[in-house]
Amino acid sequence: MSSDDAAGPGPGPAPVATHPLLTRLTQAGQRLRQADGRHRWVLDTAVTIAVFLMTCLPDLIHDGDVVEPRGPRELQIAFAHLPLAGTLALQIALVLPLLWRRRAPVPAFGVIAAAFLVQWSLDVFLRADFALLIALYSVAVHGRLRQLPWVCAATLGVMVPLAVKVSAVFSLWESLFLVLCAVTAAAALGLAVRIRRTQLASLRERTAILELERDQRSKLAAATERARVAREMHDIIGHSLSVIITLADGGSYAAETRPDRGKEALRLVGDAGRQALGEMRRMLGVLREQSDTPELNPQPRIADLDALCARIRAAGPVVVYQSGGDLDALDRGVQLMAYRIVQEALTNTLKHAGPRTHAHVQLTAEDTRLSIRVHDTGTPDQDGPPARSPVEGHGLAGIRERAALYDGTVSAGPGPGGGWTVQTVLDLSPRASGGAA
Repeated sequence: MSSDDAAGPGPGPAPVATHPLLTRLTQAGQRLRQADGRHRWVLDTAVTIAVFLMTCLPDLIHDGDVVEPRGPRELQIAFAHLPLAGTLALQIALVLPLLWRRRAPVPAFGVIAAAFLVQWSLDVFLRADFALLIALYSVAVHGRLRQLPWVCAATLGVMVPLAVKVSAVFSLWESLFLVLCAVTAAAALGLAVRIRRTQLASLRERTAILELERDQRSKLAAATERARVAREMHDIIGHSLSVIITLADGGSYAAETRPDRGKEALRLVGDAGRQALGEMRRMLGVLREQSDTPELNPQPRIADLDALCARIRAAGPVVVYQSGGDLDALDRGVQLMAYRIVQEALTNTLKHAGPRTHAHVQLTAEDTRLSIRVHDTGTPDQDGPPARSPVEGHGLAGIRERAALYDGTVSAGPGPGGGWTVQTVLDLSPRASGGAA
């Protein structure tokens, strides 16, 4: 039977967590906590006044009345009678410290316990004795936990006279049991409230931490995506413009001497521009949330390196491409990475060494390693080391960032026989590939 069949045809009762009454009570509790956080004395004063009205006022009203004892004689307990001023003084000593029950719970309890002990040593019964249990509850909620056992023991100690007095009706052990139950109930209620508040505070803190981590992950993902798009745009625009500029310079030089080569250069400039425009449209289309621009071409792979070398050859340099190993079996992400690294290295060769250089591109796949080597011979009239900038540019930095995704290493510098060499080794083990994904 499916869950829909088990639920019945009609709408069931609303879940307790989303019940309107519970929602309103939760909102009212939140507003009350916020107001109490701003004005803590208001709630303390309200509690003190409520305890005074419920426990002290009845004793003051009936203080002058003479009530004949009723019921069986063995259930009657005789208490001492104090003047109105004495009764009011004991009531104030019992109730007034409740104003500080949250700010100083242990001192407030000490004053109330002292007043309670004095009252029962005078053999006086007052309804305001309930303030002692409220003070014990406040210590359990707001005080230090290491002080709670001593406060509970003190509560039992000051309530011994009450148990002895009640033993005229009940046995002493029954009286002590009732006293112990009252003390345990007050302390247990305070501990339950304290644990609940601690759990809620921990949940709020964890929620805040998770929200912060979520925002940080979003910002990190956005920064990573911006860096990826910047690398792709740099590869596309930098490579295409370098080829176009070189072809345009060569075409303008050959236009007067060999018009046919000038036309060929213009045709190659158009092809390079159209390819760059198509790759830019595809890249910008990915950035749109709802893109209706179809993908004109798939992402380049190692198989497209022949076409890349052909475009570089058209700009003037002599490019030799060699490969070894099963390159077609590599992951598409690895193939795109290798293509971009070779593209950036050849673009730097065309930019710095010029159109009369010789470049050698070699890719070798061995077990869990992919080696990429791009070497150029520099300009033919160059005597010393290649005049490359000592400061690492965006192209070489992009190669290092791409290689780092696969725990790869990059070395770039003058070659042993002159020119410039860029050597990259990618780690294709599952651990590195998982990190790149």
